[in-house]
Amino acid sequence: MSHDETGTGDDGDGSLFTLTRDKLLLLVVLFVGVAGTGLLRRFLGELGYNGIGRLVFILGYGGMVFIIWYGWVRPIDISGPDGRDGRE
Repeated sequence: MSHDETGTGDDGDGSLFTLTRDKLLLLVVLFVGVAGTGLLRRFLGELGYNGIGRLVFILGYGGMVFIIWYGWVRPIDISGPDGRDGRE
């Protein structure tokens, strides 16, 4: 049997660990949303702007959650196998 006849359908393009533009963008959004806003919050706190630092962290983290929901979670189709959505 050749690779095309195995029936697995895995040609390597859909692997979990393959780095694609979407996965790279997701990693950047996560890094900036968590580490970037956390570092900026700490820096502002050390300068005496603790309230502004908290606001920056809350808005940055909340923005990251919204971007991930809007870009990656919202488009997911969660209907059943026959296309029914549970409503009758």
